[in-house]
Amino acid sequence: MDTDAGLHALPITVDYGGQDLAITPAVVETERGLVLFDVGPADSGAVDAIETHLRALEYDLTDIWLVVLTHHDGDHAGALARLLERTDAVVAAHREETPYVTGERDPIKGSGDDRYPPVPVDIELAGGVRVPTLAGPFEVVETPGHAPGHVSLYFPDGGLLVAGDALVADGPGEGADQLAGPKPEFTPEMEQALESVATLADLKVEHTLCYHGGYVPAGADRIREIGETDQR
Repeated sequence: MDTDAGLHALPITVDYGGQDLAITPAVVETERGLVLFDVGPADSGAVDAIETHLRALEYDLTDIWLVVLTHHDGDHAGALARLLERTDAVVAAHREETPYVTGERDPIKGSGDDRYPPVPVDIELAGGVRVPTLAGPFEVVETPGHAPGHVSLYFPDGGLLVAGDALVADGPGEGADQLAGPKPEFTPEMEQALESVATLADLKVEHTLCYHGGYVPAGADRIREIGETDQR
């Protein structure tokens, strides 16, 4: 998914725990350069794959000035240290996620033995924060449940939701039916996560980009349906 306004999905397949994992980081253009949403697992080749995408867009890794983490899980934040070895990017995460990213706490879904390299967090996010981009401002939406400080990013000008793992689109079905709620086996607080789905349903979303599953032409109506029926 690419938009004329400068928002680009970066679908890649990486090694994660000895298995292939399809993920979709994304970048949006701003007057200062690129904002990257999530990175990928550590030692997976994610940074090199992102670099390849950016070169096709006539950018380089050094054009990334801000990395926004939707949450601290290793498949999203693990490669951040590697990225920061090659860029001077600023790192932003929700205040509830910060201690996991910085190493003050071990990731909730991992162990101390295999945690990814910690990195500093420069900006602590909160709901309602807006960042200007060439695709219009995106707004930070607090969507906890899958992780304590999980956030999604909403572009009201284009009706686009960058969902992180608050929603997924890698299951069965086609079109809008691919969009589903967070996976219970990876969501410690499922009831809270479904409340977050309801929060997203109240936004004027027309299409959705999921980290797992990529772009789906589905918005608020489908999200509302998920919130009403997905009581796992």
